[in-house]
Amino acid sequence: MLASAIAAATFSGAALAEPTLSASELAAKMDSMPTVYGNIQYVVKHTNVDGGGSAVEHADNGSTLGVKHDHEIAPGITGFFKLELEGINADDKGSSSGIDNLDEAYVGVKGDSFGQVWVGSDDSVYESAIVKIGNFHEVGSDIFGNYSTGEGDLVQYMSPSFGGLTLAAAVQVNGDNDTKGGNDKSYPYQLVATYSVDALEISAGVDSNDGGSASDNNENSYGLNVTYNAGDFSLIGEYQARKDVNDIIGVMGVYTMGKNQFALSYQMLDDDASGDKNDTIILQALHNLSHHMYVYFEGYLSNADEEIYSVENEPGTGDEQSIAAIGAVYYF
Repeated sequence: MLASAIAAATFSGAALAEPTLSASELAAKMDSMPTVYGNIQYVVKHTNVDGGGSAVEHADNGSTLGVKHDHEIAPGITGFFKLELEGINADDKGSSSGIDNLDEAYVGVKGDSFGQVWVGSDDSVYESAIVKIGNFHEVGSDIFGNYSTGEGDLVQYMSPSFGGLTLAAAVQVNGDNDTKGGNDKSYPYQLVATYSVDALEISAGVDSNDGGSASDNNENSYGLNVTYNAGDFSLIGEYQARKDVNDIIGVMGVYTMGKNQFALSYQMLDDDASGDKNDTIILQALHNLSHHMYVYFEGYLSNADEEIYSVENEPGTGDEQSIAAIGAVYYF
C-alpha cells in the first residue's frame, strides 16, 4: 500500500494537494489512471525475387504507442476507450515526422448481460474472427483477405457467450462525401458467429463489401476459420471466398515449448479472373527473452503462376519470392 501511495503521489499533482487522502484512496486514484502502452519493432529483412532483383532492408516493423482506459458507469456496465498511434519509423529519424498515423481509436460500453458495442476505428469483427493466419506473422504474408470493408467509421457489436456461441456484427457508415463509399452513401456490414467448445473454436462470417466505388466488385466475402488448441499445440484452418475475385485457403500449426514458439503455415490464393494461383509457405521461430522482449526469425517462400513479385527500386518482376527476416520487439 505504501508503494502504491508513493506511485500515486508521483503521478498526480492532485494527490499532493490532498494530504488527508488515505493510502487506499491514493491507490484507487492510481488504478483510475489510463494505461499507457507501446512497443518498438525492428526488423532486418532480405528479399529476393527470381528475375526481379534483391534487397536488404533495416526497417521499423510497426512500432506503436497507445493509451486505453475503462471505468464503471453503473453496476455491471463499463465504459472504455482506446487510442493507438503508429508511423514512428524508429529505424531512421531522418525519414520520420513523429507519430503521424492512426491505427485504432474507439469508444464503447460493455456489460455481462448485453455484450459490448463500440464505435470508431478498429480491426473489424470479420478480420478478428476469420483472418487469423494473415494477422499472426510479424513481417506479414502477401496473402491476407478478399474483403474490402475498412477499419474506420465502424459501429461494432459483440454478444456475450450463449453456451459457447458468440454473435458479432459491424456496419461501416459512409456518408455523402466519404470516398470509401464512392461519394455515395453506403453501409457495408459484417456478420460473424463463433462457437467454442473445449479445445475447438469455429467462426463463420460474411462481409457485404458494399462500400467500394461503382467499379468495384461488391459480391459478398464468406469466411470460415477453425482453431483447435491442444495444450502447447494449435492448429488453424482458414477459408475465404468471394465470387469473381478469389478464393483463399490456409492452414497453420503453432507449437509452444517453454519460451520458444514455432509456427509453420501454408496459404494459397486462386484468382477467379485470371485463373492463376499463388501460394506462400512461412516458417517462424520466436524466443521470448523476458516478459517485455522477444526476438524472431521468419522465412517466406512464395510462388505464382505469373510475375507478380518485385523489389522496390529494382527493375523486373518474377514469379518466385523469398524473404528472410530477423527481428526484435520490446513492448510494455
